[in-house]
Amino acid sequence: MTAKILTVDDSASIRLTTRVTLSNAGYAVTEAVDGMDGLSKLKGGSFDLVITDLNMPNMDGLTMIRELRKLPAHTGVPVIFLTTESDGEIKQQAKAAGATGWLTKPFDPESLVKIAKKVLGR
Repeated sequence: MTAKILTVDDSASIRLTTRVTLSNAGYAVTEAVDGMDGLSKLKGGSFDLVITDLNMPNMDGLTMIRELRKLPAHTGVPVIFLTTESDGEIKQQAKAAGATGWLTKPFDPESLVKIAKKVLGR
């Protein structure tokens, strides 16, 4: 069964790069444009992994993760931050909110696939 990944980013170019990279690795990718859109898609479906930006309009990635963790069906879904932020304090907040890992932009596509495989176990 193909793993389903939700990518959440306000940058169209990052969504495209992420989708192409993960699709070429055999994953089914759904895109969301911000945290509100991502949360809406999470409530309407089931995903094996969420990859999200931190800084977005309407709802940032941290808030989305906190809301995601309140949904019983999604409490165990791994979440990877893909962001330009590298501040240690923000990483601690992300971990406390329920983030599984962190990848800094610009990212190496091979690194993204490697992290997805590790987190998903496939």
